[in-house]
Amino acid sequence: MRKTSAALLCMALSTCALSAQTLVSDTPEAGSAPESALPSSSALPASAPAKAASPSTNYFVYERARGDAWKWFAAPPYKDEYRYLQSLLRAGVTQRNGAWDWELEMEMAAVLDAPSNSVSSVTAQGQMGIGATYYASSGNNSYPAAVSFKQGFARYSWGADKSLRLGRFEFFDGVELHPKDQEMLWLQNNRMQQHLIGNFGFSNAQRSFDGGDFHFGSGNWDVTAMAARADQGVFNMNANPEINVDLQYLAYSRSAAQGHIIARGFAIGYHDGRTNVTKGDNRPLAVRQADHDNIHLGTYGGDLMATAPAGPGTFDFLFWGAFQNGSWGTQSDSAGAATFEGGYRMNSPTNPWLRGGWMRTTGDNNPSDGTHNTFFQVAPTPRVYARLPFYNFMNSTDDFVQLIDKPAKKLELRSDLHWLQLTSGKDDWYQGGGAFDSKVFGFTPRPGNGHTSLASVWDISSDWQTSRHFSFNLYYGYGWGKTVVRAIYPTGPNIQFGYAELVYRWGKTTGGSNR
Repeated sequence: MRKTSAALLCMALSTCALSAQTLVSDTPEAGSAPESALPSSSALPASAPAKAASPSTNYFVYERARGDAWKWFAAPPYKDEYRYLQSLLRAGVTQRNGAWDWELEMEMAAVLDAPSNSVSSVTAQGQMGIGATYYASSGNNSYPAAVSFKQGFARYSWGADKSLRLGRFEFFDGVELHPKDQEMLWLQNNRMQQHLIGNFGFSNAQRSFDGGDFHFGSGNWDVTAMAARADQGVFNMNANPEINVDLQYLAYSRSAAQGHIIARGFAIGYHDGRTNVTKGDNRPLAVRQADHDNIHLGTYGGDLMATAPAGPGTFDFLFWGAFQNGSWGTQSDSAGAATFEGGYRMNSPTNPWLRGGWMRTTGDNNPSDGTHNTFFQVAPTPRVYARLPFYNFMNSTDDFVQLIDKPAKKLELRSDLHWLQLTSGKDDWYQGGGAFDSKVFGFTPRPGNGHTSLASVWDISSDWQTSRHFSFNLYYGYGWGKTVVRAIYPTGPNIQFGYAELVYRWGKTTGGSNR
């Protein structure tokens, strides 16, 4: 096991080093290119530009090169251990002119050497890791690549907190307000945002939406509304077409106690009209294939996060909860989810932070009763909450502890330990982050076979901002499969995943002066 773990890390490091040779050279001006897994500045309500006396234009480039190494659960004779390269290049231009601003952005996404023998003919075993998903989602192509129209929108702003935007854009739930407190900002970025709507930033082609959003706020409160249609992308390198999936979002957010408390209430409408796609749930395959009715769901919820000084450090608390109803094809739908978390961060040179929590989403106990009770994760970025990406937020119970430390100003270390279970053994073990093309559902179910113990997971990561333009990130995770996994992969129930990632950002602004 130790030899394999070391080999995975070496594979990731060497593959990323090769990818890094294609990066754009450093330049003196920092840009506004998006984070690799976090919202771009154009996605955020508070980023509406100040009025400019003359037009200002910003050009930006973002390149993310990553080497991934997998050792999936064993399913001989299929290949469970492999590596591949990813490259995501995003480049664009924004302009601000008075109350108006606009953005045009293109992306080129490519995967090199995705495995061609890692999709099992046994349905329950299926695609053995994300590399296999890239291969299968690209017409069985080990070298998929495409250039896509990533973002293109116009926005009118009146004041810093009021704007209307129309076009193609990224959207992230849970980032309506922008905390100045560093603990609150970390909680928002790592434990609150993108539970249900996001760009799937960890994937190579990512996700955009076509539609409009509206922000109206003042100081410590914000109202956000969005209505849009999802675009293709994520594991399909061609992110240009729309797909027949619609979302509507409405949220009211408010901060208090000088920004140390933030609360939000939200509602999401979801429609999936891809009637030719087999739904992912725990009904027999023949029943699901015969169900050509649309999915119509409403999700209603709220969340709260807070920090409070106490002794030589700071306590934090977080709650997130939601319930769902509507129709799941020919079935009715009723489901729910809740998360409670807390922690304590020391005021010391490295600010060590110990946190823990509990998350539970409902599962379906009876596939034949006409009611779908599995909580549906809509269109999220699942890796925010599942860093070793073989599970997600559906039919899931997760008890976890995590430790975060900053040994240097621009270096963050983090390690998590998770105990994972299926909420219902009569439901499935789910993986994925939602609709991404017109051929597959986007959430992959594997049978629970009456078991509930899924896995224990330990991981460790480092995120290092090496310079103004470059950052270098490492991750390694190990999972011990339990009874759910052993029933499907009896010859090798453990999993490993690691990557090395180099990110380059550049931008240059010309003209403009604020009034």
